[in-house]
Formats: sequence, structure tokens, C-alpha cells
Amino acid sequence: MATALDTLCGQSYGAKQYSMLGIHMQKAMLILVIVSIPLAIIWINTTPILLFLGQDHDISMAAGEYACFMVPSLFAYGLLQCLVKFLQTQNIVFPMMICSGITTLLHILICWVMVFKSELGFRGAALGNSISNWFNVMLLVLYVKLSPSCAKTWTGFSKEAFHNIFTFLRLAVPSAIMVCIEMWSFEMMVLLSGLLPNPKLQTSVLSICHNTSYTVWMIPFGLSGAVSTRVSNELGAGNPEAARLAANVVIVVAICVGLSVGLILILIRNIWGHAYSNEVEVVKYVAVVMPLVATSNFLDSLQCVLSGNARGCGWQKLGAYINLGSYYIVGIPCAVLLAFVHNVGGKGLWLGLICALAAQATGLGIVTIRTNWEKAAQKATERVCHYANGSCIVKLVL
Repeated sequence: MATALDTLCGQSYGAKQYSMLGIHMQKAMLILVIVSIPLAIIWINTTPILLFLGQDHDISMAAGEYACFMVPSLFAYGLLQCLVKFLQTQNIVFPMMICSGITTLLHILICWVMVFKSELGFRGAALGNSISNWFNVMLLVLYVKLSPSCAKTWTGFSKEAFHNIFTFLRLAVPSAIMVCIEMWSFEMMVLLSGLLPNPKLQTSVLSICHNTSYTVWMIPFGLSGAVSTRVSNELGAGNPEAARLAANVVIVVAICVGLSVGLILILIRNIWGHAYSNEVEVVKYVAVVMPLVATSNFLDSLQCVLSGNARGCGWQKLGAYINLGSYYIVGIPCAVLLAFVHNVGGKGLWLGLICALAAQATGLGIVTIRTNWEKAAQKATERVCHYANGSCIVKLVL
């Protein structure tokens, strides 16, 4: 839901409606804290949910314990995303990098203490995540409050944050659907792997591949944030050609990054499994699946930056439809067919994801190619003026 700020804060900043950024952030924080409450209840009941879905008993019990210890992190992560979007859309990136770097260094120490010294094991890892996320939130809160860079965009708490909440939700809910449809499909592959023969091997390998994919996905995700900021800023400022150029450039960069990272994943496929497991069977299976992970990473890089462009333009609803069709009409049915009907196993599940990513990248690519950037800039101006209660005057050069 926080990705709605990619559009709202980015376009408001481009239109020089600086005070609206703080109001949008407060509104998002309020909504995300409320939404986190039912999500926390779901996390607390992870074990019975997984057992109901037919998962292995031991895996379900461990996952349930881990989820319970992660609940404090849920609220911190929601607030953290709002702060990140608030700063990112102002092109304030270096301070966020410093705060993340400090948090990461501290996180290593926290995890070592919580996992090994406290003898909490994986429960300590969950608590370590919670502590680190809250620490990162505190660092960014202090920066926003004390830095002169945010003097125009953060003017203190305002009652305006309670205005236009339902209007905000009309963008935030499609934003959440757009992201969740994609993320949940990856998680669903891990759940489905628990229904395959030898579920502990299958879930282990799929979890390793998912974690690997998520780690390298952070690279195009950074590009996605950059193009979202750039496009939303330029559209808000009434510069459609600059927005179009930014979208084209980041697509080329994403293709180069996807090819490079994919090649590295293929080259290290025989040793990568050792980073997660000492089981020879797991390491060999990971090596077999890694070329598929490399292929999915290339497609994921492309769709990720195209999704960032969509958020910058405010196309969350259209993106949600594309993602829904790609993953739940194409991807998951293909995965189930390959894994359970043709008995391809875990590889079949990942091939289904590749089909989904290909469909998603194609759909978003067609939308981007057919974009009327002048019309998108005009729509951005109307959106900014609406949230500013019609008080803004933006010069739009078309």
C-alpha cells in the first residue's frame, strides 16, 4: 500500500507542492498501522493456517513460531516503507543508504547475539529482524525531523492527514494488489512445493531459490524506485518527454543488469547451495534449478522497472489487472500442470513462474510503448491539484 506514495509524493514534489509530501506520508502511516493489526492476527495463526493447507506438521510449527516473533517487525516495516517513499521521491537517497548501512552492520551483531548467544535459534533471527527494522525507522524519523533537506516537505503533524482517506485508498489498494499478486505467487510456489513428494527437500530448495531470487531482485528494485521517482517528478512538473526518456533509459539498464546477474547465477550454481545447506542432495538440486532462477531474474528485472514506471504514472489499477492475469491465469496454472500433472517437480513450479513473468513483462511493455506521455502529464497535474484542494497552479508545457 505504501507504493501509492510513489505516485502521490513523486508527482506532488514535481509540482512543487512540497507540504503535501508530509501529509501523504502521515496518511499512509495511519492506514498502514491499522492494516497491520489484522495482518498480525493472521501471522499469529500461521501454524493452524499452514496445517489447514496440508503442509508438513514440523515445518508448520516452526514457521508459526517464526511468524509470531516477527509480528513487531510488521508494524516497523510499514512505517519504514512510508519514510523510504517520502525521502526517495525527493531524491534524498544517500542518507537512506547511510541509515541502511548502519542498520545492517548492527543487524549482524544483533543476529549473532539473538541466534547463538541467547540460544533462541530461528526465533532469535525473527526478533533480530524486528529490532533492526525499528532501529532503521528511528534513524529515518530523526533525519526527517532534524534535516534541513526535509524542512519544506515535513512541516509537522497535520489534521489534513485525515482528509481524503478514501481517495487515497483508491490508489493504495490497487497498489497493494499490484504488488501482492506478484509476491504471493512466489510464496505460493513454496507452499505448493510442500505438497510434492519429499516435501522437506522440495521446500528447502524452493525456499533457497526464492531467497536467492529475492536477494538479486533488490538490484532491479532499486532501479524501479529510481524510475518511479524520476517519472513521477517529471510528470508532476509537466515534462512528459523527460519522463519518457527516463523510462526508456531504465529499460536498457535493466536488460544489461538482468543479463549480467543471470550469468553470475549460472556460473555459481554448483557452489551456491553450500551457502544454505550441507546436505549434498539439496546442493545438487539447487544447482539444477539455478539456470531457471537466472532466467526468471532476467524477466523479473524487466518487469520490475516497468512496474516502477507504472507506479510513477499512477497506473496501479492497470498494473493489478496485468499482474492478476499473468500470475493467476498463466503462471500458477502452468506451474501446477508441470509440477503435478507432468511430474516435473520443483522445476515445474519455477517454470510456471517464468511463464508468469514473461506474460507480465509483455503486458507492461505494451502499455509502456503505447503510453501517451502528454496525457499522463496532464493526469498527474489534475491529481496533484485534487489533493491540494485545487489550490495549486502548475505550468504544463505540452
